[in-house]
Order: sequence, then C-alpha cells, then structure tokens
Amino acid sequence: MAGGITETGDPYSPYVGLIYMFNLIVGTGALTMPRAFAMAGWAVSLALICILAFMSYMTTTFVIEAMAAANAQLRWKRREQEEVKDSDSSSDYSDDEVIIRGRSEPLEARPILSIQRGGSSVDHFDIVERVEMGQMASMFFNKVGVNMFYICIIVYLYGDLAIYAAAVPISLMEVACGNHSCSAGSVTYNDTDSCWGPVKRRDAYRVFLSVFTLLLGPFTFFNAQKTKYLQILTSVMRWLAFSMMIILALIRIGKGKGAGHPPAANFSGIPNLFGVCVYSFMCQHSLPSLITPISDKKRVGRLVLADYSLILGFYSLLSFTAIFCFDSTLLRDMYTLSFTDSCDVLDVPALRYFLGLFPVFTISTNFPIIAVTLRNNWKALFHRDGGTYPWVVDRVVFPLITLVPPIVVAFCTHNLESLVGITGAYAGTGIQYIIPACLVFLSRRQLEPVLGRDAVNKHRSPFRHAFWVGFVLLWATSCLMFVTANIILTETKH
Repeated sequence: MAGGITETGDPYSPYVGLIYMFNLIVGTGALTMPRAFAMAGWAVSLALICILAFMSYMTTTFVIEAMAAANAQLRWKRREQEEVKDSDSSSDYSDDEVIIRGRSEPLEARPILSIQRGGSSVDHFDIVERVEMGQMASMFFNKVGVNMFYICIIVYLYGDLAIYAAAVPISLMEVACGNHSCSAGSVTYNDTDSCWGPVKRRDAYRVFLSVFTLLLGPFTFFNAQKTKYLQILTSVMRWLAFSMMIILALIRIGKGKGAGHPPAANFSGIPNLFGVCVYSFMCQHSLPSLITPISDKKRVGRLVLADYSLILGFYSLLSFTAIFCFDSTLLRDMYTLSFTDSCDVLDVPALRYFLGLFPVFTISTNFPIIAVTLRNNWKALFHRDGGTYPWVVDRVVFPLITLVPPIVVAFCTHNLESLVGITGAYAGTGIQYIIPACLVFLSRRQLEPVLGRDAVNKHRSPFRHAFWVGFVLLWATSCLMFVTANIILTETKH
C-alpha cells in the first residue's frame, strides 16, 4: 500500500481521482511482488493476481455503496432532528406522530421518501460528507463489531510500520555494504558478511534502524501531515523508479540476456503470494478520503474499474519483466535492490544508487503519517464518551505503544517478503474482504426499513445480490485457513 492522498478536502475531477487512486494502491507492496511471482511460478501467479484484483475491486464497490448509505443515514437523522424541532415549536400539533391510513406511526418508522418536502430533488445517497471506515463501523456494527474493526486496523497498521521500519535500513545497508564497482557482477550476501571491516551487515542494518528510529520516531509524539508538494515529489520519484526498472528489464530481455527461467507453478509459494497481492491491492481503508472530494461521482464505478485494470496490467508487467530478467536466486525481497549490484542490467553508478535509495525517500515520508494514524486508532479504541486521557497517557503511553512493537519486530527480522505476506494474509484479509462485506450487508439491512424499498442507492455495487457478500466471506475464510495450514505444515517440516 502506498502513502496517503491529498490532505485537503478541495474537490478534484474524476480523472485526478483516478490518478490519486493509482498512486494510493501502487506502493511498497509492488516492490515485493516480483520475488513472490518467481517463488510461485508465472502461471499460478498470473491466475491468482487476476482473481485477487477482481475480489479487491468487488469489495471496493462495497465500501463505496456503504459510504453512500452512511451519507443517507446522516441526512435522515438530520431530517428527523428538524422534524422534532418543528414539533417543539408548534402548539397545534405534533410531528412526532403522523396519521397514515388511519393509524399513528412514529416518525422514525416512516420511510424518508414519505416526508420529503414538495419539489425536493435532494439525492440522499450523494457522497458529500467524508465518513471514514471507523465511523461507518460505529454506525452499522454493534459494540463487539466496532472493537474488532479497530483491532484489525491496528494490527494492519502495525504490520505496515514494521515493513516500513525494515525496508529503509535494508536499502541503506545494501547501498552502504553492497558491490557497486561492476567488477564482480551479481553476487549474494549473508547477514554475517563483512560490511565495514569488523562490522557485519547485520550490525550495519541495526545501526541504520536505530538512526531511522531516532530521526522519525519522535514524529509519533506529535501530529504529522503530508504536504501536497511532498506528495508530488514522492510520486515523481516513484514513477521514475518504476519506469526505469521496467525499461531496463525489457532491454535486457530484448537483447536475449534474460537470466530468469521461472517455473509455471510452484504451489508452496502461493500463501506468500496471496499475502503480497492482498497487501498490494489495499486501498479500502482510504476510500472515504479519496472518493468524497471527487466533484462528479456519476462515473466513479467505471473509473474504479479502469483503475483496477490499469493496476493489474502494471503489476503484471513489472513482475513478469522481473522474473524473466533476473535469475530467481538473485531477485531480492525489495525489487529495487536487484539493480544495485547487477552491473549487467545497469552500469551507471548514479542510477544504481538512485534505485537503491528510492525506498528510503518514499517510505520515510509515509512512516510518520502511518504512525500518527495508528496512535489515533488506539485512542479511538479505548475512548469513552465524555472522557479524556491524562496527559501522560495521551502524549507518552499511546505514542510508545505505537512505536515500540514495529521497531522491535524490525530488529528481530528484515525478511520483507514474510512481513508483507503475513500482514496482507491476516490483517489485510480482514480490511479488504471481511469488513467491506459486513459493512455493505448491514447498511442494506438497516437502511431499507428507514428509507423504504423505493429508495435506490445510485452508488450501489454491481454485485448487489446477497450471494456476493457470502462469497467474499467464504473466500476470506478459506484463504485464512489455507494460509494458516500452510504455515503450520511448513514449521512442522522444519
């Protein structure tokens, strides 16, 4: 998952929204996808990524429908409050009850269409208010469901931070300790190999991780915001790096020097590929801040479909050029690092340094944003109406429980492929599949008695039949069981 999108609520065109969504989805996960493709085989990988792209698109339409339903419910509640105020100001009659077909019916039981003022053309399903997923969970879930939502999002954000905290030191270690002389060709390194004299590569990684923590960790104690210009800079760098990697791999393959000979299928690599792909298609939790500012939402459904088609094509192109360009044993967890010591592919030192350091610049700008988001979710999980936190808890305890666990994980392991796979397979499955399916199902069930059967949600998902909700939940459960069983069997063999 990439970083955030625009920080302001200023409206933008649907096509700008398409670009924002593309940038939102394509991020760190894309850099771990080539190795996952190589380990699972090209045919299996292509089939699985197509299926997962379709599933992610479906649940994205679920979230958009739930956003529209949440907006409709907020309008209904305001209308209800207006009616109550009108009834309080009237001495002749009460609007709390209306005689319909000879019987008294409470206001909240009447369909919203029956109380619209004459000539009103307000579409109650217009998405004009940004309703975040946490707020939607509070509107449609019970207390247990709300707590489960926050636990899921917190676990996912912890995984995100651990991935970021490991990716930056790895890139710095590879640039500082790797071979950049073009004299030895592509080589592989162990953590116990020397970096600077007696300092081993593993120790260099931990030094860089410590520096990373000291420089970016303090932002967790404050409010960090990503500026528009910083976003533009990181987007430009991202596309320069991705374009360079694809073009360089295509040139090498075109010259007949491609060293990759991936198998068609290797089923032992599927669980990790599943987690990587789920993580790489993640955008559902950021859709409210992405979709709401779009000025003309009539074509949102088609634009989302176009975006997913483009991203599927991009991921396939990036991964296929990688697995046929590089020998699978030389593909790194972070794809950019495959170019840093491969002078056969790229013999310009400055460009190799740029690709090697690319994750450092882009990920470092995202780390404080994700950390502050996680800290705020912790606060929301334990918040009680009318209560406030003591200063020490608010300014010290919450930032520390946000920062310490992912840094400890990053100190213990820098296996990015596993970190991304586990984060995507477990917390990612909850956010991308289970939560959207539950949101859309419960929003439909709760709003139909209030809005009436005649009210049509113009943003409803093309997958409106209840079968699709059940299918998504069954798919998610099956995938979790498969991944868990594979991990247990793998550990048992070892």
